[in-house]
Amino acid sequence: MTAETAHHKDEILDRLAKNANVAQFVSFDPALQQRHAWVHGHAPNVRFGSAEDAAGAMLAAAPEQSVNIRSFEPYDPKSREFVYGVKNADEVVAHLRRLSAQGLYTIVNETVDVNDGGVSGVAYGNVLEFAPGDTPRCVEKPGTAALPRDLAYQAFETVYGFHPTLPKRPELRVEFSIHPIRRGVRHDHTIVWEEEELAGGPEQAHVAWPNLWSRMLGDKAYGLLVAHLLGFAVPFTQVFPRRTAPFSFGRDTGISEPWIRTAPTEQMPGKFTTQRGWTDPFALMQREDPGGTAIASILAQRGVDARYSGALISQPDGGVLVEGVSGFGDPFMVGERAPEALPDAVTADVRAVYDRAHAVLGPVRFEWVHDGTQVWVVQLHKGPSASQGRVIFPGEAASWRRFDVAEGIGALRELIAGVDGSGDGVVLVGRVGVTSHFGDLLRRARVPSRIEEPGS
Repeated sequence: MTAETAHHKDEILDRLAKNANVAQFVSFDPALQQRHAWVHGHAPNVRFGSAEDAAGAMLAAAPEQSVNIRSFEPYDPKSREFVYGVKNADEVVAHLRRLSAQGLYTIVNETVDVNDGGVSGVAYGNVLEFAPGDTPRCVEKPGTAALPRDLAYQAFETVYGFHPTLPKRPELRVEFSIHPIRRGVRHDHTIVWEEEELAGGPEQAHVAWPNLWSRMLGDKAYGLLVAHLLGFAVPFTQVFPRRTAPFSFGRDTGISEPWIRTAPTEQMPGKFTTQRGWTDPFALMQREDPGGTAIASILAQRGVDARYSGALISQPDGGVLVEGVSGFGDPFMVGERAPEALPDAVTADVRAVYDRAHAVLGPVRFEWVHDGTQVWVVQLHKGPSASQGRVIFPGEAASWRRFDVAEGIGALRELIAGVDGSGDGVVLVGRVGVTSHFGDLLRRARVPSRIEEPGS
């Protein structure tokens, strides 16, 4: 590299800091002379009396009283040493002196905790891609969430309580992170790490879950949040997550009785509690998932005055299957009630919700409640179903194991574990819905399966 093409990382940060909230930093040349300084509570590019003074100011201003030391050589693009999480000023200065003796430039910046419940990612065009527990480089890895820009902003405001402070120009590719605790030069929730002006930003986001953010919030919570943001009727819901503060969304249902629903990291049909009436959500989480790995959150949801309830799935032929019962739908979902004939008006209302969701998300599956006036969405999942007619999951089987649905959903889980990899299929014997949790379990396990009426 030449003097004209030298890459001074601190100069880039200095330019960015003039208009954006960047992580606080102080930089030095190889002679340990200060170059730039952006520290909350101090004037831009304030001159500290010494490296010791600068280190002390940085540690005092950093939310966790912790800093990192980054070193670089502007004529060599290869990364150099990076020291993470230093909390003592004397130790900071010792690292600076050691690295400067090697002819390196250095940057001291506040430590930013990527595991604080926030997310990092990239905003470009009409799309935001992001994930928790990582840097903006997460967009290069699987599991990244994607939402249209406006929907992402609404989602962040709902979950975190603030609107992210990002440049509005769609031609800018912006690497960012957002945090529950304010930080950075401007003491804000949004940190901008890098900006680059490009052409032809993406216009369409591929909205899909499970993803890393939906796993953090809970699959059920994420699906309902998406449904709410898209304008569907979702009962007022309070979410109590493990990894971030509680938040809420949804509409008043007209009644105040509570329902408690568990939200696993990914869909686990019928495994954890759904309860009409209040119970301690934290005690429930500890009781059913003491290891803290399966249940991401607990939902406290307003009840709906249910005239009819059920579920809808999309089918391989492009059609949809609507099933349900009168009254509350929980016994139907766990196989304790058989599907009933639904009024044509109810079925039409449910299909209309599907058509609206399909126009934005593509094939979806959802659980619904009808109060005699409108459809309420009480679960939403992305993707088509493999079921067609009475076939739950297609395929040939080496042999067929018959299972009486009266044995219950727990016994079906044990049977599925037993047939895994054996090539055997399952015949559900009983009056149970294809859209019930029995069907969900067999579809997720990809076990060839179908339903037969008793005596057939």
